Amino acid sequence: MNAMSTVSAVQPGILEQIQALESQYLVQNYARYPLILHRGRGCYVYDSSGKRYLDLLAGIGVNALGHSHPRLVRTIREQAALILHTSNLYYHEYQGPLAERLAKISGLERTFFCNSGAESMEGALKMIRAHGRKINPDKYEVVALHNSFHGRTFGALSITGQEKYRRDFEPLVAGAKFVPANDITALEQMVNERTAGIVMEWIQGEGGIFPITTEYARKARELADRYDALLAFDEIQCGVGRPGKYFAYQLADPIVLPDIMVAAKPLACGIPLGVIVANEKAAEGLGQGTHGSTFGGGPLACRVAIEFLDILEGLLPHIEQVGNYFRMKLEGLQKHYSFIRDVRGMGLMIGVELTIPGKQLVLDAMEQGLLMNCTHETVLRFLPPYIITEKEIDRGVRILNRVFKKAAKQAKAN
Repeated sequence: MNAMSTVSAVQPGILEQIQALESQYLVQNYARYPLILHRGRGCYVYDSSGKRYLDLLAGIGVNALGHSHPRLVRTIREQAALILHTSNLYYHEYQGPLAERLAKISGLERTFFCNSGAESMEGALKMIRAHGRKINPDKYEVVALHNSFHGRTFGALSITGQEKYRRDFEPLVAGAKFVPANDITALEQMVNERTAGIVMEWIQGEGGIFPITTEYARKARELADRYDALLAFDEIQCGVGRPGKYFAYQLADPIVLPDIMVAAKPLACGIPLGVIVANEKAAEGLGQGTHGSTFGGGPLACRVAIEFLDILEGLLPHIEQVGNYFRMKLEGLQKHYSFIRDVRGMGLMIGVELTIPGKQLVLDAMEQGLLMNCTHETVLRFLPPYIITEKEIDRGVRILNRVFKKAAKQAKAN
């Protein structure tokens, strides 16, 4: 029996009913795993039959405090009984304090609230275009990186450097140019007077957990200043605590400060919230009436984000510590399995690159009670909750060892 049928068998009837409904009524754009998640507690989720899974993906980096965190549950309940939505025609109590907190931890000045990472990138691109147009109508080009991922909306997709995401929707927004990550010479040759902005992830997520070097980021900052362009860092997946700092660009010493930073995933721990945080020069690009969001920065999302940031402040040393521990354990597995090519990442954003496809390993791990995923076909991606302990990491590594052992036997048999 293969892993797909084994996982499906734990939820007879219910899974088939849901699959039938989704097959008939949903747009068929998701390739789901055969698993119905019913509830969660801490670093574990439970399916509809009660089986427990160690969650090392955390909703693709969203559930930063795990599941059903008591302080977040209390905050959500309290706010739901007060007011959920106001629109941005009126003030509420939480946008201002959250924006102040983001300014203090980012080193930037002004925040725009939206709902998602893709939306935050769209707004950042509008800032970049407005900045360039103010200087010269021909100054509209954006330099981005090969292998990058910035979202699935048209602007964000236009600067995403992976053809598989772009090809079905071309022609996209004009002006995007791509250079290899960490190739300083190529970056210098691409940036010029027509460049309005440079956009990059400090750690490429969908691209396979590839960090950029500090030297490359410093050169991007230097070129942006030289040509009066805006430098934007995409911290949607790699930021907001995941690298062991508030933001990945703070890993550099001294910090390489962008003009624009976008973030989303873990900021409200499952309540949709994205942000653009910018300096005064960049923020001028979004004047009154030029941009907006119906749901962005609502009272529920902002209050939850404030509570999360209160908790995160004390967690940052823990994230660095357990992240180092997890990488050490994965490097231990690498010594035993020749198909593990590399272990890389920062904090609790870790990739394990393989020389074999990773899809079946994800299914085998699911059967064993562990959730992860595979990006770029051969990179196992781990984005655990920030509250994970070394004991839970040990449990995960034991499961991975069994999964890898099975893969090694199959490879030997073939």
